[in-house]
Amino acid sequence: MTHRVAAIDCGTNSIRLLIADINPEEERAPSPSAPSPSAPSPSGPGQPTPASLTDLTRQMRIVRLGEGVDRTGRLSAAALDRTMTALREYAGLIAEAKPESIRMVATSATRDASNSAEFTGRVTDILGVAPEVITGDEEAWLSFTGATRELAGTDLAAECLPPYLVTDIGGGSTEFVLGGPGGVEGARSVNIGCVRLTERHLHGDPPLAAEIEATRRDIDAALAEAASVVPPAKARTLVGLAGSVTTIAAIALGLDRYIPERIHHARVTADEVAGITTRLLAMTKAERSEIPGMHPGRIDVIAAGALILDRIMTTFAFTEVLVSEHDILDGIAWSLV
Repeated sequence: MTHRVAAIDCGTNSIRLLIADINPEEERAPSPSAPSPSAPSPSGPGQPTPASLTDLTRQMRIVRLGEGVDRTGRLSAAALDRTMTALREYAGLIAEAKPESIRMVATSATRDASNSAEFTGRVTDILGVAPEVITGDEEAWLSFTGATRELAGTDLAAECLPPYLVTDIGGGSTEFVLGGPGGVEGARSVNIGCVRLTERHLHGDPPLAAEIEATRRDIDAALAEAASVVPPAKARTLVGLAGSVTTIAAIALGLDRYIPERIHHARVTADEVAGITTRLLAMTKAERSEIPGMHPGRIDVIAAGALILDRIMTTFAFTEVLVSEHDILDGIAWSLV
């Protein structure tokens, strides 16, 4: 039975909408015309039909909700207004699609803000449902679900083996989840993100060596914290999520524009990530803006995001990262069925 759902992910840097039709995995009953048990049939009697998620619309707006939160502890009036403008647009799309269920999740910036109640009230007025300000561990679990649920049914399954270490590099935090088809073994959210670290350290244009080193120290301390709960040595495949990772993949692939279908499930080597990171940190904002496919809202924060990914791969000794366009947004959608 198909379920139409609407999922909204409101992070530190962006707010995203997914409206999708989901067919959950179901057991098929035997039928008189079913093949014999010896005949190969992935969806024969007693076998589950594969679960599927079909996009109806997938939208993203850079609203920088978390602008200044690391310094002030509050969501600014301007950031709230930008976010609500995008949300009104999404509410119109949701009304047209008539989903059975709606879920909106808010993450790092809202968790950290002292005026999160104002955010919640304004969202409820516009959307008709209250946003859920989830914990870092909940965020990690949703990201893991969105990124890995479909892997078993792809050609990558034979090469990109579980356990997976899923890392979601956001604006305010980065999530790590270790697990596989049998479930999650551990999850940890740490307060390093591309917006947070840019605002905290990377003020030069391009950043100064001392600023980069201070950023690296923050990242390495957070990685040590994450590794104490989510041991990376257990993982066989690193899966990278969110805009920083997908933008790096677009650069590595040499795309002349952002093409999600090419980026999804691309594999980028550690050497490629290190080279791109070095280039981005040496560039001015104007130079980064000339990179094909670079979203204007990522120009000032992409270098910090790249450095986080580079340190993850170097510190945890991964030779490549499997890039996923499916992430917490898809996890939110799956959670509704």
